[in-house]
Amino acid sequence: MQFVFAPVLGALSDNLGRRPVLLVSLAGAVINYLVMAFAPQLWMLVLGRAIAGLTSANVSVATAYITDISPRDQRARRFGLFNAMFGAGFIIGPVLGGLLGDTWLRLPFIAAAVLNAGNLLLALFVLPESRPPARARIDLAALNPLRPLRWVFSMKGLFSIVLVFFILSGTGEAYGTCWALWGFDTFQWNGLWIGFSLGAFGVCQTLVQAFLPGPATRLLGERWAVVVGIACACIALVAMAFARQGWIVFAIMPIFALAGIGTPAFQALATRQVDPTRQGELQGVLASAVSLASIVAPLAFSALYFMVEKDWPGAIWLSVVVVYAIAVPLVFFGTRTA
Repeated sequence: MQFVFAPVLGALSDNLGRRPVLLVSLAGAVINYLVMAFAPQLWMLVLGRAIAGLTSANVSVATAYITDISPRDQRARRFGLFNAMFGAGFIIGPVLGGLLGDTWLRLPFIAAAVLNAGNLLLALFVLPESRPPARARIDLAALNPLRPLRWVFSMKGLFSIVLVFFILSGTGEAYGTCWALWGFDTFQWNGLWIGFSLGAFGVCQTLVQAFLPGPATRLLGERWAVVVGIACACIALVAMAFARQGWIVFAIMPIFALAGIGTPAFQALATRQVDPTRQGELQGVLASAVSLASIVAPLAFSALYFMVEKDWPGAIWLSVVVVYAIAVPLVFFGTRTA
């Protein structure tokens, strides 16, 4: 649902303005979690997840909003802050969900509904419109999810932008898919140590994305900031591939976290490739690429992990390095000067 509807919501926000699309999608999120909290049958739960996929596609609208209100030289820093909030959420959310779920199985979904309702009220009463609507009515062509894909292939350099974003998102999926398996097979980590290592990584990456993308892009430029982020990730992944003691993972965590400067820098670079009137459509296509990566990458990396698990579990991280390497020439030669 995210894959299909992220470009649609992004394009609608170009036509109608960012604020109304955000309000409707946040209201849908409240409804989704209430349905999930009280669903008496499985099909209702599936329906709730479908609504969740549609409404969470509003990330494309949020990133377009940031583009609207940010000067070019501030975009990487603000995208970094935006991503850092996701990082903080991925640290706090599972802990909160676990605590509430132990009290009552449906309570985490009620809490999610309340949090989304608070978000809706915040957007309704505080958030101003960042872009006046281009049209007073819905452009039915914007509801066609294939239209943005045709645009991607028709505009020079845009396909490579989307491909790099897909690669960066796909490599990120490898950690969530294989980390726990690798930690158990290599170091015999239990659930506590796996959670502790992921939490430490989340804290380091959140701090990096909150504070470093802006200075990094000013010092290195957007393209080199992306490449340096990839290089830091590759150094850490090679060390992890050959690690035989768990403390090494924690020692390289700061280097690993420096990879977090890459995605915000690339998001800023991507916004310079298209006209301001199509930023919502661009962000929708990029969000769709993230969703596609979240479908394809876990299947691919998990299959590969079980191929190498018996002989060398750490080899999975070298495969991630190979995938990262594909992105580097695309960053330099696949983005036009803007």
